[in-house]
Amino acid sequence: MATRTIPDRKSTGSPSARLSPDELVDAYRTMLLSRRLDDKEVQLKNQNKIFFQISGAGHEAILTAAGMVLKSAYDWFYLYYRDRALCLELGVTPAEMLYEAVGAAIDPASGGRQMPSHWGHKKYNIMSVSSPTGTQFLQGVGSAEASLRAKLLNISDGFQKDEVVLVTTGEGTTSEGEFWESLNTASNLKLPVVYLVEDNGYAISVPVEVNTAGGSISKLVRSFPDFFIEEVDGCDLLASYDTMQRAVDYARQRKGPALVHAKVIRPYSHSLSDDEKLYRPTAERDADAARDPVTQFPKWLVSEGHATEDDIKKIQADVDAVVLAATDDALAQPQPGPETANFAVYSPDVDPTSEQFDTEDDPQFSGEPTTMVDLLNSCMKDEMRRDKKILVFGQDVADVSREEHLGKVKGKGGVFKVTWGLQKEFGGSRVYNSPLAEANIVGRAIGLAVRDFKPVVEVQFFDYIWPAYMQIRNELATLRWRSNNNFSAPVVVRTTYGGYIRGAVYHSQTGASIFAHCPGLRVVCPSTALDANGLLRTAIRCDDPVLFLEHKHLYRQTYNKSAYPGPNFMIPFGKAKVVREGTDVTVVTYGATVRRAVVAANAVDEAGISVEVIDLRTLSPWDRETVFASVKKNSRVIVAYEDSLSWGYGAEISASIADECFAWLDAPVKRVASSDTFVGYAPSLEDAILPQVDDFKKAYEEIMKF
Repeated sequence: MATRTIPDRKSTGSPSARLSPDELVDAYRTMLLSRRLDDKEVQLKNQNKIFFQISGAGHEAILTAAGMVLKSAYDWFYLYYRDRALCLELGVTPAEMLYEAVGAAIDPASGGRQMPSHWGHKKYNIMSVSSPTGTQFLQGVGSAEASLRAKLLNISDGFQKDEVVLVTTGEGTTSEGEFWESLNTASNLKLPVVYLVEDNGYAISVPVEVNTAGGSISKLVRSFPDFFIEEVDGCDLLASYDTMQRAVDYARQRKGPALVHAKVIRPYSHSLSDDEKLYRPTAERDADAARDPVTQFPKWLVSEGHATEDDIKKIQADVDAVVLAATDDALAQPQPGPETANFAVYSPDVDPTSEQFDTEDDPQFSGEPTTMVDLLNSCMKDEMRRDKKILVFGQDVADVSREEHLGKVKGKGGVFKVTWGLQKEFGGSRVYNSPLAEANIVGRAIGLAVRDFKPVVEVQFFDYIWPAYMQIRNELATLRWRSNNNFSAPVVVRTTYGGYIRGAVYHSQTGASIFAHCPGLRVVCPSTALDANGLLRTAIRCDDPVLFLEHKHLYRQTYNKSAYPGPNFMIPFGKAKVVREGTDVTVVTYGATVRRAVVAANAVDEAGISVEVIDLRTLSPWDRETVFASVKKNSRVIVAYEDSLSWGYGAEISASIADECFAWLDAPVKRVASSDTFVGYAPSLEDAILPQVDDFKKAYEEIMKF
């Protein structure tokens, strides 16, 4: 579409002509209030009464216009830190903004857990903002996708028929890959999402032409189908209102997504940690000042007869009084108590470690023993029949992408066939393929989960999960805690991991410790078909995000088969299983090394060494009680894991045993693990690198010498 020019304000045909003088004056009040709050925070920071400040100055006109066009508590908002004026327009109060600044316990955005300007307000559908730049794009697209899925599935509760999602960003953040991934999906699905790019020309000190080829993000994205794209002077309230009205109307009418590229200014430095005078010349800063909407718009109001000089002075006095009162209020508020630090790391309402999730002692078996693949598949079918809000997506998970081929071909259903047949039974609205982009899968899942869907997504190989690590660690795991329990995203991320399949360096990775190190994330790793079925059902029914690790080597082993245990079979998290009892040595392990530990234990039994093998089953949380009881009984312990020896998951278990059970130990805590290298392809290399039965036997014999 053609670049938008500033409209003739005398025109009677534009939406801005329908704005009354009162609406125009109210818009000025919002812009001024936003600026005054920025200035007050700067003052408080200089007085050491708050600890961080980042400004929305210069962005006020486009943001106020956006707030006038969009509907608070109706539409959804995925914002970034400069969006103060928009939040004011949506209903966030000056006092609430200063509660953020002082870290007050009653701060509605985070309860004092995040820095100022990390907006969030459940009442107004303002999603909790985080610090990583660009993570909001895919989540906003996922939230917009939720309205599409709801319509396809005839779900109306929690959705408006013409709602839109606003996603805001600075121009620098459009350099992030997730921005482009989100455009691809928004365009592909014609989602009702409106992007607002607030282009102030600088990403901290880096100018736009360095960040963006050609210096204009809107010119670069014009080739995406079904996109409404328009540029606007974001310092001009009326032009901004016109453009935002057209963009939002386009999305409301379900014509596709929209992108508004607003040219704004940044009259203050990036933050109080930055000094723009070091890289911006005086003439450039003076040119920005001449466009400042907070100083220029009231002059226009007076010149057009919408307000008098006295009106403007009264507004300024009123705003100053509001800011002063809000400041006094905020400074008097208590900070959160230390005892609240652990609140909402996990769901305070649904405990997957509780007896509610323990039906393990009463399985309702039927059919012949079958593999882990089959029982994972059975669990997902059971759960999808129970809850129509469960969605399954990822790369290759569908039977076919072109649904007209259903019934004509056998269907894919995942590389390992774990999701085979799900699309045939539940349809392409609930089971579908994603682009080959791991962050896209997880980011969209977060946006869907916030809207009360239950995504059970698949990352095809653990080795390729790393593009999604930002979404998992900084977004998925933190959302409940950083929003003080206002928002959550109970996503299940299934992924295959592990070696023993001649998969070499890029199909054998086992870095579970990296994810177990993330508070807020449950990490599960079954070693048998029965455990996989029960633990996946718990993962789906619990209210926390779960990383569900499925070992490729174990998918079709005959020794871990089981009959189908029924549609209500669950194993609680944090409940280990003693798979072999013994009286001399305790082995704590999980995954594919469980079998090797047992085989080795059987081999040394004839030599008089009695080994007890514990399968942890869940890595976060882990069953400290069962492990410590066994260690205290046997006084010798080996911790075994498939990951490399150093910095691995077993180090934490070993340290905890040393801390809690030192008085009962007759020998040092030993470890069996892979070598500190990568997994080789040649069988001789893989066998030497990964833990084998002989490694366990040797460890048992050596620990008995103490």
